Amino acid sequence: MTSPRWLFWHRRDLRWADNMGLAAAAAATPALIGVYVLDPAILSAADMAPARLWFLTESLRELQQRWQGAGSRLLLLRGDPPELLPRLAAALQAEVVAWNREVEPYGRERDRKVAAALQAGGCRVLADWDQLLVAPEQVCTGSGDPYRVYGPFLRNWRGQVAKQERVAEEGGAQSASSVEPVPAPEAQLDVDFQLVDGALCQLEAFGGTDLETVPRAEDLGARFAGADLCPCRPGEIAAMQQLRAFTDGEQVAGQEGGAAKGAVMDYEPGRNFPAVAGTSALSAALSFGTLSPRQAWAAARQARRNASSENALGSIGVWEQELAWREFYQHALFHFPSLADGPYRPQWHSFPWEDDPARLAAWREGLTGMPIIDAAMRQLNQSGWMHNRCRMIVASYLVKDLICDWRHGERTFMAHLVDGDLAANNGGWQWSASSGMDPKPLRIFNPATQAGRFDPEACYIRTWLPELAHVATADLIAGTIAPLERRGYPEPIVNHKEQQARFKALYAALPKP
Repeated sequence: MTSPRWLFWHRRDLRWADNMGLAAAAAATPALIGVYVLDPAILSAADMAPARLWFLTESLRELQQRWQGAGSRLLLLRGDPPELLPRLAAALQAEVVAWNREVEPYGRERDRKVAAALQAGGCRVLADWDQLLVAPEQVCTGSGDPYRVYGPFLRNWRGQVAKQERVAEEGGAQSASSVEPVPAPEAQLDVDFQLVDGALCQLEAFGGTDLETVPRAEDLGARFAGADLCPCRPGEIAAMQQLRAFTDGEQVAGQEGGAAKGAVMDYEPGRNFPAVAGTSALSAALSFGTLSPRQAWAAARQARRNASSENALGSIGVWEQELAWREFYQHALFHFPSLADGPYRPQWHSFPWEDDPARLAAWREGLTGMPIIDAAMRQLNQSGWMHNRCRMIVASYLVKDLICDWRHGERTFMAHLVDGDLAANNGGWQWSASSGMDPKPLRIFNPATQAGRFDPEACYIRTWLPELAHVATADLIAGTIAPLERRGYPEPIVNHKEQQARFKALYAALPKP
């Protein structure tokens, strides 16, 4: 008897292990073929960072090898998914196309179009959640509304996670919101390669592009020179290596980038110091899905069992809360897709941003004259990544010192970050701008105070501003560098105290909600 032929469509789940949709498809049939569509609407967008194209293509290269090793293929197409996927499914005589759901507005609308076209052609669709520990529909207030504040969300979300943990301990069936990783497909797949080749010939005649090998970032029009400086490593294998190093200190020979070994045990306060490898550096892996949130959560639980102090347990708890922040922003974008276009709080639509082009350019280029700001922006420009503490500092500076619309910063980050993720990036910028889902009405960071607390020896500043290595630490932190010591480094473009007062006055004049 011939097995039913299925397609599995990869998007933000570039891994073989613990992939909910892929595992379900492989359990249903051995005649399973993978596909990834290089969508010009995404890859050619103005804010597509070269670092993300590097991470994507390198991860796809590894994933393609996993499919080949299982006896099948990962097909690579270039074009519009609603046009290409139904044609591919018809040419392959696929009965089902499976994928994992998305939260971003573009992805959800694209998926609706793909599903409608497939179903019109008689092909079934299987789609469920994979990129979240708890599905957005499962976390709501007593009145059934989505949460708008993190604290209450966290309590409900933790309750949902605990419920799933109890189900797993009792041996219950896994759901789309299970916190237990699912096994990777083990059975050898059985695919008719002659049929596959014929289908690709049909697509080529139609105008779809079959890529025998995964292109490099350069082939897609982007050059990323910061791979050696970027702590996020592409591919499923590297993601698991970094996770093990972060959570249990496992030595990985030849591993580059990532956190200090066992850093989760000192995550609080280590995560706040940009000169220390105290974060997991797994943000890109979670965004692209080379690592699943279930794998991260399972590693955190194992770290709890290995913890030998209350400080270590507390640090692990803080990292778990960061995973919850990730889900909060994903849920927020799912329920409030208009966040992608503007502020959550309506009064911010009328804020009189100054948007001085020269100041904005200086911020982008790391030439503001404030060392901690410039060091962070140089790290972003050169490595495609920025420490999270520094993201908050430079965001506050752009919005509340330079009085520039936070959306300029949001787009700048997306155009450079290897881990650029619409939900997380938008949530972070709206948090910094005070325009988002946050009960605190106004938050302003003093860059000198932040540098003194979190880079007290100016090690981070000196790393990314080597031209200032000779300057005294106190002057680097405060930004009070003598003219003779500047050696071409600019004077501060604004005075923090004056700009803070100006911003507060503009804020006070906003219409009250």
